[in-house]
Amino acid sequence: MAALQVGVLTSSDTRTEQTDTSGAALRGLCEQRGWDVVSYSIVPDDTAAISDALVRMADIDGCDVVLTTGGTGLGPRDVMPETTIAVADRVVPGIAEAIRASSLAITDRAMLSRGTSAQRGRTLIVNLPGSEKAARESFGFVAGVLEHATDMMAGGGHG
Repeated sequence: MAALQVGVLTSSDTRTEQTDTSGAALRGLCEQRGWDVVSYSIVPDDTAAISDALVRMADIDGCDVVLTTGGTGLGPRDVMPETTIAVADRVVPGIAEAIRASSLAITDRAMLSRGTSAQRGRTLIVNLPGSEKAARESFGFVAGVLEHATDMMAGGGHG
């Protein structure tokens, strides 16, 4: 199997490329696994901006997986889960459930995360928390299944 083509999308009203530690961490973790980070963006916590970036990464950049960071909490501008679902063909609930369940062993605040996972065409979108520590942990909980998931979306078997 060829290396995964990954997009990393940070949702934040305040971060820049220099201060986006969670996005940088995700890029590094992907590269450590031999995956190609082919798209990276920081967008404001805004439905239209997030939607445009997700659609571009999936449909134009050809990402197998888009990892998002930020916008999954209870803040008034946290709209990543709703926007992910709006651009998706179907929800893939087990991934977000696994992240929350595993995270609860670390902090009870994990139950406040509203992150989701969904499929758009042959792209899997996974919402991760905005903090670098939580994004790293969450990536570790699910990274092992991402290649199999993308293989399945491309018509591969369940083996």
